[in-house]
Amino acid sequence: MSTDDPRDPTDPPGPDPDQPPEAPLIVADKNDAEAEIEAAREREAEAFKVGLEAGFTQRLVAALTGTSVIVTILAFASALVIGAFVIALSEEPVREALGYFTARPGDAIAAGWTAISEAYIALVQGAVGGRSQISETLVSSTPLILTGLAVAIALRAGLFNIGAEGQLIAGGVAAGFVGFAITGLPLVVHLPLAIIAGIAAGAIYGWVPGILKARTGAHEVISTIMLNNIAFLVSAWLLSTALFRQPDRSDPVSKTVQNSARFPRFFSDLRVNYAIVLALVLAVAIFWLVERSTRGFELNAVGLNPDAATTAGMDPARTIIRAMSTGGAMAGAAGAATILGVQGRLTIGFSAGLGFDGITVALLGRGRIGGTVAAGLLLGALKAGGRSMQAQTGTSLDLVLVIQALIIVFIAAPGLVRAIFRIRAEDLAAGQVAKGWGS
Repeated sequence: MSTDDPRDPTDPPGPDPDQPPEAPLIVADKNDAEAEIEAAREREAEAFKVGLEAGFTQRLVAALTGTSVIVTILAFASALVIGAFVIALSEEPVREALGYFTARPGDAIAAGWTAISEAYIALVQGAVGGRSQISETLVSSTPLILTGLAVAIALRAGLFNIGAEGQLIAGGVAAGFVGFAITGLPLVVHLPLAIIAGIAAGAIYGWVPGILKARTGAHEVISTIMLNNIAFLVSAWLLSTALFRQPDRSDPVSKTVQNSARFPRFFSDLRVNYAIVLALVLAVAIFWLVERSTRGFELNAVGLNPDAATTAGMDPARTIIRAMSTGGAMAGAAGAATILGVQGRLTIGFSAGLGFDGITVALLGRGRIGGTVAAGLLLGALKAGGRSMQAQTGTSLDLVLVIQALIIVFIAAPGLVRAIFRIRAEDLAAGQVAKGWGS
C-alpha cells in the first residue's frame, strides 16, 4: 500500500471508486406490475397505429368481429358451404338421386341445388325479407344482446358468468310482479319502475356469486350454475301461489302485466317494441363503462393480470363484485324486456335458454361490446330466419340449429379460416378477451 493512503489497513474495504454505485433495490412485484402496464400501453399504441393505417371498413369490421373483412366473409362462406351439404343430404330426393349418381349425376346436382337454394332463400327472407321479418329479428335479438353483455362484462374481468339464465329469471319475475301487482300508475312511471325492478333483481342475483368469489374464492361457474337452478325452481313455486297465479287458471301462469307497464310497440301490427332501444342504450352505457371509464380500466386490468392490478393499487375483489353485479343487471334487463315487451305474463321456463345463448353471443363477440351487439343481432336473425326456413321448406329444426352452429363456429374461429384458406394473420385481429378465456 502507498504511504500516501490515509486509510488504516485494519479498516474494512470501501467501495471501489472505479465501479458504478449499486442500483437501489426494487420490489419485484412492483417492477413486474410496472412492466406489465407499460407493455399493455405499448400494445395499445401499436394497435391504434395499425388502426389508423387501415380503412374505415376494416376498422369497423375489426371492432365488431375482431378480424378482417376477408376472414369474416370466408367464415360465412365456409359455414354456408358445409351447411349446404348437410341440407342436401337430409333431403330424400337427393339421397335417391345419389343412388344412381354415376349414371345420371345431373339429377343429384339439380335436386341438391333446389333443396339448398330454397332453404337459404327462406332463411334470408325470414330474417330480413320484410317489415314483419325484420321485426321478428329485432324481437329475437333484444334479450340476446342483453344476456350477451351480461357474459361479456364478466369475461373482461377474467370471469365466466354462467348465471345469466338465473339472473334473467330473477329480473323477469321482479319486473313482471311490479307490472301486474301495482295498478293505477301512468306508463311514464309504471314502465320505468318495472324496468328498474328487473335490473335491480338481476344485479342482486349477480352480486351473490360475485361476493362469494371475492370473499371466499368460490368458483363463479359452480355458484352460478346452482343459482340458475334455484331461480328456476323458485319462479316455478311462485307461479303456484295465489300471489302470482292467474285466479281463473289452475296451470302455472301469472297474472297479466298491466298495459301501463308494457313496452310500447313501434307499429301496432308488429311485435317489435322499445325494448330494443333499451338494449342499445344499455350497450352504449356499458361500452363507455368498459372502454372509457376508470372502473372499466380497472376491470380490464384485473382480467388481464390480477396480481399486477393489486400491486398497482387496485382492488380485484371489489372489481369482481362490480363485474358480476353489472352483468346480472344486464341479464335482469333481458328478463324485463322479455316479460314487459313480448310475453306479458310469467310462465314456467319463460327464459327459454336465453341466458345460455348469451354465452354464445359474448364469445362470438370476443368480449367486445360492439361485437356482442353485432353477434346478438346475428343470432336473432338466425333464430327468426330458422323458424321461417322450417315453416317454408320443412327443414328439420335440428338442421337449422346445425347451420346456426356452423356459422358461429367459423366466425368465432378466424384462425381456422386462415388455416383453411392459407391467409396470413392480420394485425387487426382481436386480442385475448380475458385471462383464461381467449378469443
